[in-house]
Amino acid sequence: MRLSFLEPLYQQPGPFASVYLDTSRDAAVDDPDAAIELRRRHLRDALTAEGADRDSITAVADTVGGDTDVPGTHGQAVFTAHGHLALADELPAPPARDTAHFGTLPDTMPLIVQHAPGIPYLAVYVHYTGRHATDAVGTVRIDAEAGTWPLTRVTPGHRLHEQIPVTDWLNAAAEVGRELEGHARRIDVETVVVAGDVWARGILVRRLPVSLRGQTVTVAGVDASQPGRALLEGQLDDLFRGRMAARDRALLGAFLAARAHGGTAAEGLAAAVSALQRGRVRALFLNNHPESPLRLWIGPEPGQLALTEDELRAYGIREVSEERADAALARALVGTGAELVVVPERELRLREGVGVLLRYGEPASGA
Repeated sequence: MRLSFLEPLYQQPGPFASVYLDTSRDAAVDDPDAAIELRRRHLRDALTAEGADRDSITAVADTVGGDTDVPGTHGQAVFTAHGHLALADELPAPPARDTAHFGTLPDTMPLIVQHAPGIPYLAVYVHYTGRHATDAVGTVRIDAEAGTWPLTRVTPGHRLHEQIPVTDWLNAAAEVGRELEGHARRIDVETVVVAGDVWARGILVRRLPVSLRGQTVTVAGVDASQPGRALLEGQLDDLFRGRMAARDRALLGAFLAARAHGGTAAEGLAAAVSALQRGRVRALFLNNHPESPLRLWIGPEPGQLALTEDELRAYGIREVSEERADAALARALVGTGAELVVVPERELRLREGVGVLLRYGEPASGA
């Protein structure tokens, strides 16, 4: 996963107030606005206790809960600095618990993890309820959405809509397929998910361009998603749950191969820090442990991180502070252009929850 979406945040000076909260508006909550207001007050108190300045707290309060146009279950991440909103992003799922942090670095890892697995996809729903014959009276309707899972849960992707007489469907399906191929190429999709009437969607699937057929999966069920949510959200959740994006899996394969041959891969926090200090990391692999007590020392620049304060000061860095290890790693990854791969522990348990694949041919220390 590339983290370029965080670059504007790290270009601003800290300290930062970082807030995560549940802003769901669904049938399970009687008065969601009242619930969000209560959470807002608790988070304000937590930021005050952590020493946040009044202006930053006010900026958080002015932003939290402002996502009234996002329906259903979701959350919100808000980052402010010096009284200004630095970044606000919708979370595809509510955080496990509401949190507030004030410190030198923004607490971005929970947001990053919610962007995973980051699978580019094309969802297609074929509406038709008439007689299964090309001389029938009626219309085939096609809704399609190109997006990245799971972000399209709360940030819908580009949609297209077509209506075609059933009498024209055999010929028109090929044209629709070419149009879908154009949308797929724009985001380099790895999966095309097709649902809807079995007869009508079967004609479409058989007429899709060859480039899409090998990526196409048909699923059962109707589109029960709400307006403003991902097309075929329920089916996509079933299909993609626990899955890694193809690019991430390829990077993981390269890491395992390099590790097996004593090459450009290493595990453990010390090895990761050493490689990030030198800007050598191609990809960092992480078992998500939000409760981890590991901490690092940092300086003002992304590559200025170390296991101890003395090590940083030995480099002549004067402004140092101790931060959560995942926050320091996230800043270093963004600053050096490295990728992050969130690895489920059932796939691979990493030493101290972290591993690195280097950019160049030199073996990694700690391999």
